[in-house]
Amino acid sequence: MRLLFLGGTGILSSACSDLALARGHDVFVLNRGQRSRPPDGVHSIVADIRDGSAVRDALKGREWDAVVDFIAYGPADIERDLELFRGATAQYVFVSSASAYQRPSSHYLVTESTPLVNPFWAYSRDKIACEDRLTRAMREEGFPAVIVRPSLTFGDTQIALAVNSWQKSYTVVDRMRRGMPVVVPGDGTSLWTITHNTDFAKGLMGLIGCAQAVGHAFHITSDEVQTWDQYYRAVALAAGVHNPKLVHIATDFIRACLPEVGASLAGDKATSVVMDNTKIKRFVPGFAATMRFREGIERTLGWFDADASRRVIDEEANRQYDRLIAAYGRGLELAVRELSSSGPGQAGG
Repeated sequence: MRLLFLGGTGILSSACSDLALARGHDVFVLNRGQRSRPPDGVHSIVADIRDGSAVRDALKGREWDAVVDFIAYGPADIERDLELFRGATAQYVFVSSASAYQRPSSHYLVTESTPLVNPFWAYSRDKIACEDRLTRAMREEGFPAVIVRPSLTFGDTQIALAVNSWQKSYTVVDRMRRGMPVVVPGDGTSLWTITHNTDFAKGLMGLIGCAQAVGHAFHITSDEVQTWDQYYRAVALAAGVHNPKLVHIATDFIRACLPEVGASLAGDKATSVVMDNTKIKRFVPGFAATMRFREGIERTLGWFDADASRRVIDEEANRQYDRLIAAYGRGLELAVRELSSSGPGQAGG
């Protein structure tokens, strides 16, 4: 099949490109060509997706068995794709986000029928708006859309945790290795699912060419569920740190001090989320997420440790974390002093 990936060099798209090549597909990626080179065998189309005329010229006369957009973040991006690919593809896959699901969820088990509502995070609301526009296009004009919703995903080049720099993700490991405290939201017992990008790729590529998938939405995640403390300790162990300094801070406190960090917590990672993957398994027989977090993060740390130039630190994030932890410590000390000096409370009758 002839496949076009919009993006093509990120954590999700790179794994999908690798698997598509391994399965014998003819893979094209469209991006600005400014990040890492695509894998050998992938055809590169260099154009800025925001430059409408350049993209139309680059794609003129081409037809696709499937187009996958990894970099659509708002309804305007969907409008652009509708104009570009009406009548030019048999299948269009929009990579949305599992953070579009209701937060906090009214039921511990998240399925594709869980409401899409997120009052906390603009990123998630924009993804919901994208889905709404695609749903209307499917209903009104038969546009062949499929929606996939990844959750927090990592790979060889990405360390995914609740509070960490996304662009410079070695930052949290550097703090652990230097004996510095790291922030864990809540009390560390919320349940979460982190998925390896190679497992996500198996689910997405299983939907490519599946005519029955058109018009449906799927989340694609691991079935492995751990607490945030367990995830942090697994990263520490892979980094050779046996007693990491985990500082548990309430999400409301983090939101008040660091609104941008707090939005992604309240809107995605703070409360327990357990994903039900029944639907993707029904449409993609044999789909199974096989990369355990412990094994995957060992591989990730091996990638970072193999080359010192990869171990880039986000100094601004470090300063934010240090100030947050210091403020929390001062507040905690003050609260303890005030409450202990007021004497025991009165028991209710």
